[in-house]
Amino acid sequence: MTTDQRVARGARSRVAITRHAVDVASVEGLSELSIGRLATDLAMSKSGVATLFRSKEQLQLATIETARQAFLDAVVRPALDAPQGSARVRALIERWIAYAEQPLFPGGCFWAANLPVFDSRPGPVRDALQRQRQAWLDLLAEQIQHAAHAGEAIGRDADLTAFHLDAVLTAANTAMRLGEPDAADKVRRLIDELL
Repeated sequence: MTTDQRVARGARSRVAITRHAVDVASVEGLSELSIGRLATDLAMSKSGVATLFRSKEQLQLATIETARQAFLDAVVRPALDAPQGSARVRALIERWIAYAEQPLFPGGCFWAANLPVFDSRPGPVRDALQRQRQAWLDLLAEQIQHAAHAGEAIGRDADLTAFHLDAVLTAANTAMRLGEPDAADKVRRLIDELL
């Protein structure tokens, strides 16, 4: 029973730490995370945080997973209610705009904040970031392909169109962080041209 309570307490602490770490990393980047910093921020013992993560890399990987789950909950899962094809592409884009505009994380898009820092750093952190990006591109391409087959989209290469959309969303995130008021409208206009 005591062991079960300790495990449950550890799981709750891990969730609280990684959720805070996502917020920090969205503003300052994953490279700025440290076990000591998070312990101080959350009024926890450094040894307690270190026990849960063991290394900075393990903390970064757990943070990426927490950000991935939050992104799935905020953007992907709600959009899955829309029919496949253009309706789902539009739903994904609208959910992404809300994710960046509100924003879900203080620094806006977690991926836009961290991918440029790790794109040239081989290793598990880069690999985890790249897997998330590829999953997003694959989801967009799949739905663009459905739209093309249904005659709802311009007959373009789905992978290229997904790449284009991702680039526009990344630029829109930067524009939103800089306070440009029409960034979301520009994204919507592009979608209207494609679909």
